[in-house]
Amino acid sequence: MKIFKKQLLMFKRVFLLSILSISLLLSYVSPVLADGKDDPLLTKVLIDQFEKRNTDGSDPWVLDGQAWIGKDLQKLWIKAEVEKVNSETEEAELQALYSHAIAPYWDLQFGLRQDFQPNPSRSWAVFGIQGLAPYFFEVDTALFIGESGRTALRLEAEYELLFTQRLILTPEIEVNFYGKNDKALGIGSGLSDVEAGLRLRYEIRREFAPYIGVNWNKSFGNTADFARDEGQDTDDLQWVIGLRAWF
Repeated sequence: MKIFKKQLLMFKRVFLLSILSISLLLSYVSPVLADGKDDPLLTKVLIDQFEKRNTDGSDPWVLDGQAWIGKDLQKLWIKAEVEKVNSETEEAELQALYSHAIAPYWDLQFGLRQDFQPNPSRSWAVFGIQGLAPYFFEVDTALFIGESGRTALRLEAEYELLFTQRLILTPEIEVNFYGKNDKALGIGSGLSDVEAGLRLRYEIRREFAPYIGVNWNKSFGNTADFARDEGQDTDDLQWVIGLRAWF
């Protein structure tokens, strides 16, 4: 529990520093953004998943969060995903995006994505759409264009099922496709992997909710072949315990 609180505090500080830096930058670049009364400057930081996963091997810590700052129609959006195993960072991805509202509840986003881990690192241009679909499905779809003709497509969706005002079940799914093999990272062309989760949280406050759940991921095609060649599993079911928070 002490490790959990320590890492949460660290990630919170990183997000707050990022928001503060971006806010100061925007205030210098465009005074209108800072002084508008009818369209005030807004910020939000969401730690969607901060959790410990139980696996057959070493149990990883996983962070999935995002933050934005801006006006009603235009925002700067930051998305981060980090996975650590035995104090070593196994995966680290950061996206910096310009987001523009194109319809009620829908934003068009474009910017940059940097994969810091695993090695070798990869850089991508990002073009995506994020919003709320009919029946309140939250959707985040992005096309990535990288170096050496690399391309990728990511589809994400989640839904919140309210049992009570505090007890909420969230099913979610993420699907990844790649345009070509990247053997150095064990990624194959076509359908690469699917990750699905089911998390039940209890909102002590709306901004603070511990949860338990289950997470499943599976590799397909050439990605699965690369995993087998390395002696890795292509199918993994994990129990999770974590925390969701926003401010």
